[in-house]
Amino acid sequence: MRKNKNTKTVKEGLITRDWLAIDRTRMANERTFLAYLRTFIVVLSSGVAILKVDALEDMLDLGIFLLVIAPIIFIIGLIRFLYVRRHIRKYHTS
Repeated sequence: MRKNKNTKTVKEGLITRDWLAIDRTRMANERTFLAYLRTFIVVLSSGVAILKVDALEDMLDLGIFLLVIAPIIFIIGLIRFLYVRRHIRKYHTS
């Protein structure tokens, strides 16, 4: 690899193994984001269920806690996804 005037790395001579590694990294990033999304949905729905079911009214604090923590989980997952995607694009030009 060599550097151009803007000190950005210029990709030269990437072999098939390198391209496949980049694709695997991209797919792993997407899978990780989907895991965060799945966790967000489960935590959110659990919180709603606890608040709506009358038999669980002594657990209202847990339901509220789950409703508060669910968006935080989603935001963390989204930020990590965008951060890794930016770094993948930084080192790979399509």
